[in-house]
Amino acid sequence: MLHQRACREVIAKIWFIRFQTSLRSNSQQVCVRLLPSPRCFFDEPVHVKVDGLSPHQKVELRSKLKDDKGVTFRASALVAADASGQVDLCRSPSLGGSYTGVESMGLFWAMAAETPHSKLLKKNVLASMMVDIEVLHGDTGELLATETNERRFMTEGVRRIPLGMKEGRIRGVLFLPPGQGPFPGVLDVYTLGGGISEVRASLLANKGIVVLALAYYGFQDMPRTVPKYFDLEYFEEAITFLRRQPQVQGPGIGILSISKSGDLALSMASFLSGISATAWINGSNANTVVPLHYKDLIIPSITPIVENVTFSPSGILDIRDALPDPETEGNRGSVIPIERSSSRFLFAASEDDRNWNSCLFAQQAAARLRHHGKENFEVVMYPRAGHFLEVPYMPHCPSGFHPAVGQVVVFGGEAKAHHQAQLDLWRRVQEFFRKHLDGNNTAQKATLYTRGPTGVHP
Repeated sequence: MLHQRACREVIAKIWFIRFQTSLRSNSQQVCVRLLPSPRCFFDEPVHVKVDGLSPHQKVELRSKLKDDKGVTFRASALVAADASGQVDLCRSPSLGGSYTGVESMGLFWAMAAETPHSKLLKKNVLASMMVDIEVLHGDTGELLATETNERRFMTEGVRRIPLGMKEGRIRGVLFLPPGQGPFPGVLDVYTLGGGISEVRASLLANKGIVVLALAYYGFQDMPRTVPKYFDLEYFEEAITFLRRQPQVQGPGIGILSISKSGDLALSMASFLSGISATAWINGSNANTVVPLHYKDLIIPSITPIVENVTFSPSGILDIRDALPDPETEGNRGSVIPIERSSSRFLFAASEDDRNWNSCLFAQQAAARLRHHGKENFEVVMYPRAGHFLEVPYMPHCPSGFHPAVGQVVVFGGEAKAHHQAQLDLWRRVQEFFRKHLDGNNTAQKATLYTRGPTGVHP
């Protein structure tokens, strides 16, 4: 009897050890695959798969990154494996978390900041942005597998050239694509927050475009705060500098703008020469914030109506209607005379832009051109998108600190619709510049009020 009992105990121990070994083996087989490679550019999608799960097993997928300011952004999705034990985000729907349904890049575009009212900051484009992907057991929370997606900004051969004292007053960074060119040239002018956006500039350089990311305050030795006025002659110097680069094909260059820089771009196109294509994203058709000076000309800034400021349901300032209708009596002196320009225009406006009424401003700009017999423009509007339309897969920023207001304001938009708008606009911007900076800028008919996509996108 004792011998039989001892045998049973030995057999039980062997079975238990084999069972534990089997569990560990199965756990080790769970892996995350990022296809076609764990390394890609920031504006490119990756195909996320998880292999080695039990049939129909529920797991939680988590993504995390830390920006250059130290702010952490996260997203999650609860998904179930198929009958073969695989999760494929191109066909596996999220049952809960940061998004729902089938969204192949949901773990990226649905990221939200842990610190409220934060916009993702990436200053150093020489360094990749690392996104950690984790797979956790749906019931126990046990970590089953991890992988890291390295999202780069500059392809091999792109040259990043900071501009200093030898370039005179101009401050910024010049990005040159690989090769001799000639390439289209674009002046990238960013938002009112100061500094530059090397993200947009570097990613465009990857596509074969020479880009000068131009600062106009809050950068290096420039004034740290918004100046009393903006000097258009400074921008004229930058345009001349860019056009003289041997890698830039002529005869004209493009301007890429967003928010406050939108009216600066319209002013450049109206008063300065050498501009063939102007991309205006959620800007204004009138001069804003501070006066604009150009030689003996002064364009006053349109005066906000403080009484029109309201609060969002969450208690954040909503300044959408603070800027009055530029075409009303008393405001027309601030409207930029874009009918003077021979540039092509792309007006892109978000229908839920809460920074200001960019859709109205885009419509008025187009109407002004049409009134003067011009068809050198196209307008696209994006339903449910917010103010900051950035490069693809940049997390949506629904609210943040506004430098002109001095407080946190709501910027609007829904994350999914905003993501779809960014995808569509990034494609349109590239096509727009290639089409109208090819040296043969022939007349084109106007495209009025195209609505952006609302369907499913990568």
